[in-house]
Amino acid sequence: MTSQIPQPAGWPFIGNVLDIVTSFSCESFHRLAQQHGEIYQLNLLGRKLILVSSHALVDELSDDKRFKKAVGGALMEARDLLHDGLFTAFNHEANWAVAHRLLSPSFRTSAVQQTFDGMREICADLVGKWMQNDDRAPIDLTIDFTRLALDTIAYCTMSYRMNSFATDEPPRFSEAMSAFLRECNGRANRPYLLNILMRGRNAAYCSNIEYMRGVAKAIIAERQCGVRKGQQDLLHALINGRDPKTKGGLSDSEIADNVLTFLLAGHETTSATMSFAIYYLIKYPDVLRKLQAEIYAVVGDQSIEYEDLARLHYLTAVLRETLRLQPPAFVRVVYSVEDTTVAGGKYAIAAGSGIALLIRETQRDPAVWGTDANEFCPERMMNGRFERLPPNAWQPFGYGARGCIGKNFSWQEMKLVLCTLVQQFDLALADPAYELELSQAMTIKPKNLSIRALPKRRKWC
Repeated sequence: MTSQIPQPAGWPFIGNVLDIVTSFSCESFHRLAQQHGEIYQLNLLGRKLILVSSHALVDELSDDKRFKKAVGGALMEARDLLHDGLFTAFNHEANWAVAHRLLSPSFRTSAVQQTFDGMREICADLVGKWMQNDDRAPIDLTIDFTRLALDTIAYCTMSYRMNSFATDEPPRFSEAMSAFLRECNGRANRPYLLNILMRGRNAAYCSNIEYMRGVAKAIIAERQCGVRKGQQDLLHALINGRDPKTKGGLSDSEIADNVLTFLLAGHETTSATMSFAIYYLIKYPDVLRKLQAEIYAVVGDQSIEYEDLARLHYLTAVLRETLRLQPPAFVRVVYSVEDTTVAGGKYAIAAGSGIALLIRETQRDPAVWGTDANEFCPERMMNGRFERLPPNAWQPFGYGARGCIGKNFSWQEMKLVLCTLVQQFDLALADPAYELELSQAMTIKPKNLSIRALPKRRKWC
């Protein structure tokens, strides 16, 4: 005998729509999980969605044979731009597998290592900007990290200079992408007919798509015309690669889909994670001092080298703990391949049911992380404790075949940047009373986070 999955009381026709703040569903999901426990379901205009928030259930649902990645909601809307690129492809679409086989070699550790000097070059642009901030004006951290991450992914994987630090204005591409993602989230949570009637929003949505497709086409055309033709990077693999299985390649449109996929995925989550990490380092001065001591011992006052990364163990722990508390991709959605039950047969789930795995909640489950699960404590990731975690307790990069292909790239970039900034600047909140707020599009990032970065007169003083 199975039990009914808990569900908030709803309204006729609209169900639980009013329980969700569409612009900030992350907080709504958290509130409902606190009220209804590790599993609950919602009726959203007749569409049922099951949500789970405990490690035990997420672990059970992390089974590619029983539960597959679902492309729905905001991801479905994002297909208007990305089509069947790596991030938004349906599981049955052939181009996902072709692109994955073509690109996997570009993200092996040895290949990512070759991008280190390029990453350091872009990081120097950020450092130069902060060094010139003589008036100690507040720095909008998320905007500067967006510049950094966007320039890094474009330069290090496509040999294309975005030059986002050349102007004080936020990068136009990032602004277009952010507006697009916010609208994807909005469209996914509005009735279909209402979306049709919102002519102004639709015009802006289409304009942003057209602009971003234009940027992708320009990047591809520059390479195809012979500019930097010899570069053996991700763009080279997209344009010239041949799938070892099918012997085929990608069309120009499919190449553009994946260029845009990496420009999106390669900057949105990385910039958010670095922003969260700086916030926690400032709020926890003891952690910052420990990290400074490690960087001094490993790097000193020299430029960081690739070989230093593996020796920065406490920095690794800081990033792991940051991603535990604030995974930018705070939810992933799967669907049930067939009729099944979960939680030892307690709950029945019909074939095709959508299930949202609330990763941000799971990674704070006291059953795994203890009574201080909401506290920032990098030590919980040290001395073998991370390696001894239960399976699927830490999932900021997704899971299985559809997990993040660019994890090694992002990890290298974040360690390089954070090491450099902690080494060269004294960091403080612009408003000492600031408490973390979240902004949500398809992912989450800090809202209204401004800092002051003062160049160290003498490093390590």
